[in-house]
Amino acid sequence: MIDFRVMKNRPVLNRPGRGRAIAGIFLAAVLIWCIGAATAAAGELYRAKVTVTGQGEANRILGFAACLEDVLIKVSGAQKLAGDRRLATYKSNAKDFVTAFSYRDQFFGKPVRDEQGTRDRPYDLTVDFEEGKIDDILRTFGLKPWLSHRPVLAVFVAMEQGPRKYVVTLDGAQSDLQRDALLAAGERRGMSVVLPGAAALAKSNVNGETLGTASLSTLAPIAAEQDAEAVLTGRLVWDDRQLGWATQWQIDWAGRTHRWQLRGVTFDEAFRRGIGGAAQVLSGNADTSGKGD
Repeated sequence: MIDFRVMKNRPVLNRPGRGRAIAGIFLAAVLIWCIGAATAAAGELYRAKVTVTGQGEANRILGFAACLEDVLIKVSGAQKLAGDRRLATYKSNAKDFVTAFSYRDQFFGKPVRDEQGTRDRPYDLTVDFEEGKIDDILRTFGLKPWLSHRPVLAVFVAMEQGPRKYVVTLDGAQSDLQRDALLAAGERRGMSVVLPGAAALAKSNVNGETLGTASLSTLAPIAAEQDAEAVLTGRLVWDDRQLGWATQWQIDWAGRTHRWQLRGVTFDEAFRRGIGGAAQVLSGNADTSGKGD
């Protein structure tokens, strides 16, 4: 530790160049910290997590394949890679791109319930991939890593299921599950996501009924309170016939409006596609029609 106190009979400022030397040391330390933080952040982009059953090799190989697809989307911001058939060859050899992996027992501390031991227990499998190899795969698809600054994304989502209409908030009890799923989707797609607080929405007269017609000028101040740099709005309506959610998403960026939609999905998948679509726009990978992904 550097002691910046002035010692008795040793006036630091009387030494020529001492102040500049200390300033240089401090600046170097800041630069080293910044470089380290940037490297760690980049490393996170090449890491993915999936739930598997047991620690057997067969399930691990499947986990590697799922993680590879997630990492390719996460690193590039290109949601359009989801389910791309051209990934099949790479996914079948996903272990060749892995540098490390680890397990976390979701039932840690709970006793084994039957003679099958840990084989049927759920585990979080975390996988790290080799950056250069991931970048090479992206290049074959005409894509590149999105390593520049990623804007903090404010997400406003209205949920409608029968008579229930509400906005997913940071602190609302009725949207606990949706809040956790949105934040998880942000992490999975490499995006920093913030949600509005109930009080801020009430102050601006925004609720499950009015969010769909709320202007960007109404939502922007709420987003700015949380240092968000972009606003994503979504609407999920439950469809009894399809037993899933019909979803609509919109983001305004660089003077253009991008919209996309999908039907018959879980809200977890809807959130992944919503935030993934926003990442695709922000990364510059959206199609040129402006209709989203």
